[in-house]
Order: sequence, then C-alpha cells, then structure tokens
Amino acid sequence: MTLSSLTPRPLIAGNWKMNGLAEALDQARAVAAALDARPAAARVAICPPATLLHRLSETLEGSSVLTGGQDCHAKASGAHTGDIAASMLIDAGARLVILGHSERREDHGETSALVAAKVETALAAGLEPIICVGESLAQREAGAALEVVTAQVRESLPASLAGQAFSVAYEPIWAIGTGRTATVADIEEMHAAIRAQLVLIFGEAGKAPPILYGGSVKPDNAVEILRAAEVGGALVGGASLKAADFLAIIAAA
Repeated sequence: MTLSSLTPRPLIAGNWKMNGLAEALDQARAVAAALDARPAAARVAICPPATLLHRLSETLEGSSVLTGGQDCHAKASGAHTGDIAASMLIDAGARLVILGHSERREDHGETSALVAAKVETALAAGLEPIICVGESLAQREAGAALEVVTAQVRESLPASLAGQAFSVAYEPIWAIGTGRTATVADIEEMHAAIRAQLVLIFGEAGKAPPILYGGSVKPDNAVEILRAAEVGGALVGGASLKAADFLAIIAAA
C-alpha cells in the first residue's frame, strides 16, 4: 500500500446496505472479538441499516470497531418523514457516515451538490464522512471515467472539509455487486486522479485523506487491491456481512 507519510491509518468500512436483522449482530460480535484478540493495522467500521445502528453501537461498545450510518439528510432537523438527521446518527452511536453512494445517486437522484450539503451537515454534527464517487459502465466505455469522477470529487467535497477527518471512496458502479472488479491499473489510475484533485482543493493537506476502493472487494482480491498505489482502505459491501470474509479483508490491509 503506497501512501503519503501524512496519511492516517487505512480504513476498512463495511456497508451492510439494506441487509441485516438482529441476528446479524452476532457477525459483528465475532469481528470485534477477533480484532480484540489480534488488533488490526487498519481502522475498522461497520455501517448497518438504521434499524440496527443503535443496537450495533451498544454491541460494539468498548471494542475497536466503529459504527456508521449509510446516509443522512442535508438538513439538521425538520419535517422530512423517513429521513435521518446527522445528529440522530450520533445519538445512535455512529462515528462515521457514508454519503453519495452510487445507489443513493442512482436510486434517489442525489446530485453532487446535495452530497456536498450532506457533508456539511455531517461535519457540523461531528461525523466523519466517507464520500463516494464513481462512474457507470457507459461512462467508462465512452472514455469519460476520469472526467466524471474528478468532477464528482470537486462538486461533492465542500471547502469545510479542510482540516477535518474524511475519506473518499472510489466505487466503479459497474463493479458493485456484479462480481466484476476493476484492474489494479484501473484503480491506480483513478486513485491518482482523485489524489490530484484533493491536492488541488486542499493543498498539501489533500495528501492525507484515505482513498478507499469500493467495487466488489472480497477475500480473494483484497491483498492485490489494498497493495495498489494510493489505496488507503476499502468500502466493503456483501463481504462485510460475514465475519470470516470481513476479517480476511481487514487482515489484508
């Protein structure tokens, strides 16, 4: 893993998406127990569905595993039925929040401007944002991948992030849940472009935030991906639902 000397510890974050009932807490307990017995080199977080966040935070209290939300509203509070405020995530024990995930951008029409507003709200509440960017297969095949992703970085990351803890997650949409994975060359090219944008936006401080890879990371490809240049961790989907798989990825960091 080739990272700037300014860069903090890698981050391995599990995104459970719309999966997990109470019984899933057993998998989180197993992860925490294993990491207590053998601490990881990386920071580790689990972002469950909102219905489990408080219970998961209580379950993991005292362990090294952080918890996070999968989204928050751009407003601090108000008449927004079904939405979740950043302060509510904090109240439920969260330390982090995923924002701008491709599934939110696609399923809910979230723009980069909205993502930036959510980042502002998350920061104000005291959450560490994981800001997602990524291109579709059509955009990649059209040769527009770098243009699309770097534009998302510029438009999704507000200036208020300067000096704050955050990470950017690159998730090629065509490699999420499809079993397909970008090549190491693809990943390194995109992560280098993202790093360049971070430096343009934040100056020398832009060398510090981890850039996570988030496209079908699994135990059998984690070592190769996490050793790639400018890969500062992973945003893990399906493989984070099973303790054994998630621990194998954590061990690769």
